[in-house]
Amino acid sequence: MIGLGRAYALTFENVTVSAAQDLFYVKPAADKPCLIEAVYLSNVGGAADAGDAQEELLRLVLNRLPATVTVGSGGSASATGTLNPLAGNDASAGFTGRTNDTTPATTSGTARTLRADGWNVRVPYVWMPAPEHRPMVANAEAIVFKLLSTPADALSVSGEMIIREIP
Repeated sequence: MIGLGRAYALTFENVTVSAAQDLFYVKPAADKPCLIEAVYLSNVGGAADAGDAQEELLRLVLNRLPATVTVGSGGSASATGTLNPLAGNDASAGFTGRTNDTTPATTSGTARTLRADGWNVRVPYVWMPAPEHRPMVANAEAIVFKLLSTPADALSVSGEMIIREIP
């Protein structure tokens, strides 16, 4: 997709999710704000998570952490294979990206909920806001896409957040 800045995919694949967690964490570099363009989640557990008896409805939120952010832990920092430019010739991202932190990120300010949503794990979750409604996060802030619910049983989940870094 052509647009201002560079687009990156922050991904995780076939991760066991059994607790509430920060699914995605984005902290921009100095003078390089980021736009959140889309979030995708899929239950990839196969037949073990299919059927009416396994259906779960989980709470999700997108939070802005406005000041003095402390990153969560227990998950994965972005690295080759998990944070990739969408254009083949783009440089590495300047922002920090993390996935699946079981200890949540915190802020000295008041976290602001930008989106409250839910996910029925029997179908893929897609959130792709209109361009004029895409949340922007600047230096000293962070954005966290959180799973607030604890699944009844462990799920195998793959996910992707598309982030555009503005030069």
